[in-house]
Amino acid sequence: MVDLPNDFCAGPTAAARYPGDPARLTVTAARCAAAVDAARARGIEVLFVRFLGDPAYQGAAWRRRDAELGKRPKCLEGSRGADFHAVSPLPGEAVFTKRACFDAFLDPGFEPHLRRRGIEHLVLAGLFTDVCVDSTARTAFQRGFHLTVLRDCTTALHLTDADILRFMARVYGARITTLSDLAFAPPPPAAGSSAAPAGNR
Repeated sequence: MVDLPNDFCAGPTAAARYPGDPARLTVTAARCAAAVDAARARGIEVLFVRFLGDPAYQGAAWRRRDAELGKRPKCLEGSRGADFHAVSPLPGEAVFTKRACFDAFLDPGFEPHLRRRGIEHLVLAGLFTDVCVDSTARTAFQRGFHLTVLRDCTTALHLTDADILRFMARVYGARITTLSDLAFAPPPPAAGSSAAPAGNR
């Protein structure tokens, strides 16, 4: 679950930066919560990725961009804007933090956690399709992970949903589907393998 903070999902900060109907953010967040519930009900591990945008975490290029565009920092550590929206981690569920960056793999603990757990397939949901979801998917593909993106559990910020999802399918081989159509059954084992297959994570 990628980036569902209040500053992205609800209130004036979210509404001011989202180019579409803010109601879409509410619906997307609710569907993300439903996706988490569905995974938990099936014993599938849920990983939460959160964004913190404090100026202290921003690099020089990030600060220059914000100054040129008049962008104010969002999701400040310890603020309500950085709190999870619609769904929160349960005790024992892993949370990974991106400090002024888009890609979940830039949290140094993220990939080691996946490797330790034997996770080979990531099912991505959250915000935004063309920013943090895509950044995470891009690295995941290059590191050898299989990808599914839930198109009804994400929305784009700068590009059209259709364009970025088509790009992810073509370039990363991502399976694009909906929560209702997602098959939670584990994939078959590789040829010649006797190990139990890892489920979709």
